[in-house]
Amino acid sequence: MVLDELWAALSGAYGAALACCFVAAAMALRWSSRRTARGAVARAQQRQKAALESMDKAAQRFRLQNPDLDSKALLALTLPQLVQKLHNGELSPQAVLFTYVGKAWEVNKGTNCVTTYLADCETQLSQAPRQGLLYGVPVSLKECFSYKGQDSTLGLSVNQGVPAECDSVVVQVLKLQGAVPFVHTNVPQSMFSYDCSNPLFGQTTNPWKSSKTPGGSSGGEGALIGAGGSLLGLGTDIGGSIRFPSSFCGICGLKPTGNRLSKIGLKGCIYGQVAVQLSVGPMAQDVESLALCMRALLCEDMFRLDPTVPPLPFKEEVYKSSRLLRVGYYETDNYTMPTPAMKRALLETKQRLEAAGHTLVPFLPSNIPYALETLSTGGLFSDGGSSFLQNFKGDFVDPCLGDLILVLKLPRWLKGLLAFLLKPLLPRLAAFLSSMKSRSSGNLWVLQHEIEMYRKSVIAQWRALDLDVLLTPMLGPAMDLNAPGKASGAVSYTLLYNCLDFPAGVVPVTTVTLEDEAQMEDCRGYFGDMWDKVLCKAMRKSVGLPVAVQCVALPWQEELCLRFMREVERLMTPEKRPF
Repeated sequence: MVLDELWAALSGAYGAALACCFVAAAMALRWSSRRTARGAVARAQQRQKAALESMDKAAQRFRLQNPDLDSKALLALTLPQLVQKLHNGELSPQAVLFTYVGKAWEVNKGTNCVTTYLADCETQLSQAPRQGLLYGVPVSLKECFSYKGQDSTLGLSVNQGVPAECDSVVVQVLKLQGAVPFVHTNVPQSMFSYDCSNPLFGQTTNPWKSSKTPGGSSGGEGALIGAGGSLLGLGTDIGGSIRFPSSFCGICGLKPTGNRLSKIGLKGCIYGQVAVQLSVGPMAQDVESLALCMRALLCEDMFRLDPTVPPLPFKEEVYKSSRLLRVGYYETDNYTMPTPAMKRALLETKQRLEAAGHTLVPFLPSNIPYALETLSTGGLFSDGGSSFLQNFKGDFVDPCLGDLILVLKLPRWLKGLLAFLLKPLLPRLAAFLSSMKSRSSGNLWVLQHEIEMYRKSVIAQWRALDLDVLLTPMLGPAMDLNAPGKASGAVSYTLLYNCLDFPAGVVPVTTVTLEDEAQMEDCRGYFGDMWDKVLCKAMRKSVGLPVAVQCVALPWQEELCLRFMREVERLMTPEKRPF
């Protein structure tokens, strides 16, 4: 009776008015909660604009004072050549810094890759130790590297206006080696994407083609280095975040073993997750520059500042060795179908290696779907995503994240139900959904043990064939903007080596041909699900874009990985695009 009366009251004009009030209240609450985010966006963009203006003024001032400087010739130098000229006094650190400040400013106009100018680089010049291996070298930093007095926002409003109190350890070591950090570069919101866009600083685009993504999450680094605005940068990688931008932008990048370089002072969204290892690594235009950076960072200063890093100096004799290698390889992981260009890049590299005398052996790590769907996804989201979601309270969600936030917000029971219902039709999506459910501490220990056992099994496989290194396809060419968030399965070629914690590097070896493009018409993928369909569509219209391969070694063998990368580069170096 009471319910009938209540329904009658609400069904008339009073009910309509009440409904309108509820809607208005909800909209007001939403607007109010986003007010902080809107303010953060405005402040971040004002600071970015001011920083870029400072860069332009500094570069112009130096050009006016030094009209005879041949900046074109300076920018054409490789990093080893530049270092030599700085050490012997042929070039001044001032000339190098302000030339690259000007070039980075130009590159940013077309790519939106720089978030801020680290203006104290101008005073840092006078303090740079002349004996340092990187004396006078301008270095770009992914925005997550803490730099005293600067924000590391990760594209999240909650981090805007929270400047770092001190430099991260690797930044301190760079400075002690004479390097001059000069810009922070853009990342996708939260860094959990292999695209590069966020509400604070906007979309970064690929320097080869503006409708394509530079990759992520070290996408600003990829774009800046790929277009010649920096010779050397630092990125991070937890699923391919160094390797995707390196591949998509036609540069070299190395993901070391997780604890080879210090992670103290890195800003992140999730702390305490150790099942899948994050790595700090260099990105550059050639392999020798990566080796130079690793040589500089693996020094007593880093081991002193972070005693948790194993004191393993760079093994020069391994890197410089010319002995023939026993190389495992696979043409596909049977999870993400390689594009025609990817397959051709792998096969041509294999043929050149064989012609040079190396031994190539077929090798595919066991049970890759299990490593990706159960171990890696389960490790990254063992709490169901609750820690990750804390970063988004009251914030805008960037389209580059696809449906990730929506999926993580689902209650545990609904994730399980959807996984059950989707399994017959969309088995990959169902497996990922199931692994994103929260788990108990006991089940987390079980998962971490399973990861350890999986690593042991792959190492045993590797050793049974007496392999030195491994050659694999690398996802490419660059995808359309906003596509990566809708093609999560395509991380298979990279995420596997975060799960295994093996060092892995990327080397560009070719570019997409007209024939490759024509063959894309037949692209279907192995599963024919939404991830496959998005991937096939997003990699079209790519003639001329760079394509890479991935080089892998066992844990703590970064020098051997780099030595293999150098050999691939020597045999396969494609023509560099003159930006």
